[in-house]
Amino acid sequence: MKADRVLAMLGIAAKAGSVVSGEFSTEKAVRAGKAFLVIVSEEASDNTKKHFADMAAFHRTPCYFYGDKESLGQCIGKEFRASLAVTDDNLARAVEKKLKAAGKTE
Repeated sequence: MKADRVLAMLGIAAKAGSVVSGEFSTEKAVRAGKAFLVIVSEEASDNTKKHFADMAAFHRTPCYFYGDKESLGQCIGKEFRASLAVTDDNLARAVEKKLKAAGKTE
């Protein structure tokens, strides 16, 4: 299944220490220019989705809505996560490629 490849790629990025998660850390990474990709859970509130989409657009960072909170958290070895950011350019591109292959758009 293509969807699992996205989560697997996020797991690899997390093992490499290139993922920050949780709203505060994700926002901090985007504002600092350290985030190359933002992923927000499809289960997140509309307010949270809009907040991250607007912030990511302002900072010219790709932002995708993908997966549920539980699977996003599990793939990076944490509890539920509504948002996360990939902080390595190459890993971010690899995850984004998998997202596009799964039919997701920014």
